[in-house]
Amino acid sequence: MSAPATIDLFDAGAVARRLGGQPLRGDGHARECDVPIAEEVPVGLVYNGFPYAVMMATPNDLDDFAVGFSLAEGLIENLSGMRATSVRASGEGIELAIELAPDAFAHFLRRRRVRALRGHTSCGLCGVEDLAQLAASLPPVRKDACTAAIDADAIRRALAALRDFQPLSRMTHCAHAAGWAARDGSLRLVREDVGRHNALDKLVGACRRGDVATVDGFCLVTSRCSYEMVQKVVAARFPALVAISAPTALAIRIARQAGLTLIALDRSGQPVVYSAR
Repeated sequence: MSAPATIDLFDAGAVARRLGGQPLRGDGHARECDVPIAEEVPVGLVYNGFPYAVMMATPNDLDDFAVGFSLAEGLIENLSGMRATSVRASGEGIELAIELAPDAFAHFLRRRRVRALRGHTSCGLCGVEDLAQLAASLPPVRKDACTAAIDADAIRRALAALRDFQPLSRMTHCAHAAGWAARDGSLRLVREDVGRHNALDKLVGACRRGDVATVDGFCLVTSRCSYEMVQKVVAARFPALVAISAPTALAIRIARQAGLTLIALDRSGQPVVYSAR
């Protein structure tokens, strides 16, 4: 995978630009140089003309982001709930206009929140308006998902290969990745973003748009594993999640409740199973 191009801000493919920096030397002096910096711009999600959320994100793979975010928010159940998306510059950011199908739009209007999400690289409790909805908002992991244990060597293979699929991270040292791996650890898809939740949304959208089979295999994320990451994986009906750092207690409880296999690496890099089907 080639490195992303450095192009103008707010172009839909812009992911990084070169800006002046001053590396500090051992003698306490600095020198001028250009360094690659990841872009982070406001992306406003608008459904059938109704503003819904403003997320801070890397402005690429936005069609994938639209699908993954909409699924995580419970606004659609599958791709048939969306008719079209369009991307355009708007003020200081990007507007991602999403046209919902009639049934999905009617559902959107019934549950539309008065308060939109604004300016976060994370999403919090997406689509949850009160605590009673927390558990009820999550579907169980799909019944046809493979229940065989995930091999530790497969996890290590996927982690070892992941760096080759992170051009933005290699360029800027400022991006998270989310990937889908087959059971043998071979990577099928990877998406990057400055926000860990956004990277996962983009991966989910890419899997759905590419009709990638996700009954068997695992999702791999390069970030900490809080409740929101588990919530998004469960909403995507993925059978397993592997994270590079330990999950929170709430993430573990939700994973067990939903029947999600949850694995994370300990300080020594050893995979630890916190929840299993």
